[in-house]
Amino acid sequence: MSDSLKKIPVKVVNSKQPDSNEVSLYEVSKKLYPRHVTGLFANWRIATVIITQLVFYGGPWLQWNGRQAILFDVLNRKFYIFGLVLWPQDFALLAALLMLCAFGLFWWTAIAGRLWCGFACPQTVYTEIFLWIEHWIEGDRPKRMKLDEAPMSLNKLRIKGTKQLLWIALSFWTGFTFVGFFTPVHLLWNELLAFAMGPWETFWVVFYGFATYGNAGYMREQVCKYMCPYARFQSAMFDPDTLVISYDAKRGDPRGSRRKGSDYRAEGLGDCVNCGICVQVCPTGIDIRDGLQYECIGCAACIDACDQVMEKMDYPKGLIRYTTENALNGTYTEDQFLSRLLRPRVVLYTAILLVTAGAMIATLALRTPIRIDVIRDRTTLVKETDDGWLENLYQLQIINTDERSHDFSISVDGLPGIKLVPAAKITVPAASTHEVSVAVQVEPQNAPSGSSKINFRLTATDTRGLATEARSSFIGMRK
Repeated sequence: MSDSLKKIPVKVVNSKQPDSNEVSLYEVSKKLYPRHVTGLFANWRIATVIITQLVFYGGPWLQWNGRQAILFDVLNRKFYIFGLVLWPQDFALLAALLMLCAFGLFWWTAIAGRLWCGFACPQTVYTEIFLWIEHWIEGDRPKRMKLDEAPMSLNKLRIKGTKQLLWIALSFWTGFTFVGFFTPVHLLWNELLAFAMGPWETFWVVFYGFATYGNAGYMREQVCKYMCPYARFQSAMFDPDTLVISYDAKRGDPRGSRRKGSDYRAEGLGDCVNCGICVQVCPTGIDIRDGLQYECIGCAACIDACDQVMEKMDYPKGLIRYTTENALNGTYTEDQFLSRLLRPRVVLYTAILLVTAGAMIATLALRTPIRIDVIRDRTTLVKETDDGWLENLYQLQIINTDERSHDFSISVDGLPGIKLVPAAKITVPAASTHEVSVAVQVEPQNAPSGSSKINFRLTATDTRGLATEARSSFIGMRK
């Protein structure tokens, strides 16, 4: 690492030897000062940050059919995703979506390592944004280190204070935006301006904002190294054909400094000039030349830095590069990487993704935008009316997930002469539910004793072909 680790010595007494030995049980790492880097992968990170934050910060403000386009209305148990309205009954779709995300991550990791961590993970993205602010206010690595070592002064207080204000403002807006996905953002904005936000909205804005401030401003690489479980189990998805960031030791070693244009081969040196810049730009502070490590998040900052050094020295680029273990060892050439994609774990992940995605698409295509749930009144199983009919009571819940209101009629069948009292005709607004109590009556001679299957049919009278059914039971009088 570029910054040394402070070791806390603990004395352990050896009963067989009179002398005590000191061993290190803990390592406390000092603050890292990642060096600013430019290059191809740095530009990709900038593009990824911009795209993800446009989606995140802009998502709650998008409108769709007069409402918020993306809203997870937990209070009313409805999720709005543009034209799709999901209810608790659609849990299977949510489970399929989570499976797609999980196996998509596994699939991508098996192919190209931790690209998610290095380019799209929220921890990486917000750490990158906070580093941009820090670099803009305090300067690059040497200036930041010098500023931290300097005694407190008005100038240092001004610089540090400006950075902290920008960090806090960004963290607060991040927390506000996060809550805006769960509470209508226009309502939340008006409440904020009137200082009338509810206690839960206030709590989550502060909580998420504080988490952003602490994780991206201070904890940074500690989250990736010690708190994130993905770094620990990623090795289970790696194989020798996984694309990872690697240092070409055969080409680079032995390392050593030299002057540009010198015959370093005659001096017994490799291409690595041992400048240490690859360590200085690493956001987790590792030395990629020590081999693949779980702390590596795959951001490729070391590739950009090393390529710039190689270019200045007139050496070929790619001393540090994306490659596979087998390609690096010469099992096959790097041009043959694509031919190694069809291996068992990649094929398995692909099959699971295709099956899950196909099932989800089919479910959405066949999904009826209306639903009827029937709950029979169990307090009174059956009673006899004044005119001698047998009667069961039901509570019907009509769910309209469509983007417009519908007029419905409700009918029942399953037994001879069965009828609904009263004849139900209702209107259910868009993306809402309606409950209605009805009675089902049957003449005694047509109702067998015990339970008989009946069907409730919900039909939209304003849209042809839009209908659904729900099964229930009718309890007859025991003879």
